[in-house]
Amino acid sequence: MKILHTADWHLGKRLDRFSRIEEQVLVMQEISTIADEENADMILVAGDLFDNFNPGVEAVELFYKTLKTLSRNGSRPVIAISGNHDSPNLIDAPDPLARECGIILIGHPKAQIPIFKTEYFEIIRSKEGFIELNIRGLDFPVRILHTPYANEARLKEYFGENKEEEINKVLAETWKALADEFCDPSGINLLMAHLYMNQRGGPVLEEPEGEKPIRIGNADMIYSDCIPQQIQYTALGHLHAFRNIGTAEKPVIYSSSPLCYSFSEAGQTKYISIIEAVPGKPVSFEKKPLKSGKALVRKTFSSIEQTVQWLTENPYTFIELTLESETFITADERKLIHQSHNGIVHLIPKIKNLDTAEGRSHEMNLSQNIETLFGDYFKSRNGGQEANEELMKLFNEILNP
Repeated sequence: MKILHTADWHLGKRLDRFSRIEEQVLVMQEISTIADEENADMILVAGDLFDNFNPGVEAVELFYKTLKTLSRNGSRPVIAISGNHDSPNLIDAPDPLARECGIILIGHPKAQIPIFKTEYFEIIRSKEGFIELNIRGLDFPVRILHTPYANEARLKEYFGENKEEEINKVLAETWKALADEFCDPSGINLLMAHLYMNQRGGPVLEEPEGEKPIRIGNADMIYSDCIPQQIQYTALGHLHAFRNIGTAEKPVIYSSSPLCYSFSEAGQTKYISIIEAVPGKPVSFEKKPLKSGKALVRKTFSSIEQTVQWLTENPYTFIELTLESETFITADERKLIHQSHNGIVHLIPKIKNLDTAEGRSHEMNLSQNIETLFGDYFKSRNGGQEANEELMKLFNEILNP
């Protein structure tokens, strides 16, 4: 069978003052097209479906339309879990209706999905944190251990206090008990979770810029050796770059976000994962690049002319622009830059040699007139740079209204 794994949609997310909803519409269409071209038998969406607990109308509408498209009007199962940006109650709310469309929404850890049947597939076994499906056209079952994001309060509610135990042990024991009971080589065995997971002994992976860390209380981070040996593929969400923290034989995959959502992701290619699986054998997977959405670019220039030329030649971007110069940018120069491009998120002026000049002591003759004093003060605060004519004119207007 073929499975499509995606995560971290963050529908409704903005980049500073810029909406990303139009790009999100395009990339959701792209993911749906890939699912159809690959003839995927099932879709996994591993959390952070929305960007906040109270998403806007456009984001919610896009979410439901995308799930309906991915489900091919109910003929393909879609399983989506909540992430740390999602309200689990909001994700759970439409589940009874969603099931009629072949969509399974899971908001809370250890949720138990009701047994149900559609024309194309059925849930044949269900337990807290586990479902087993029969899909029409496949002669073997598909088992999924599912763990949406759990904050400390939810862990206490679902797993107990366990103050003396690491979260690694709690999850390992929970997953192992389910895998030992339900997962054997006669079917496909999967785990999907929205967690901050690392490989034990490997480098600590950086969480996305703007993401609050999701380590739970003071517990240690979660390690991939918690995953039961029966699991053939682990579909993770939370980190925004594509990574396999497992092995080639038993992949543990962050599929990446579908768009670059912060400038720390500038230059990244985004992906979805296409998995081919058969019972009792290692899976194979392919990361399929996504092409929709604007590029996020960090650029530094030393002249207004170079800046304007590049901006004019690269209109379909969001840019964090640093402009190095001997003097401060004038209002006319700033206006020219912004007129050249409508995707400038940050414009950072940087005065050359400013850092090396900081900390020097400066003596001022306080008997000088106020205009000269202001000029001396400006130089002392800006590495010896002279205040330009426009700034001095503005100072005099304030001084003599």
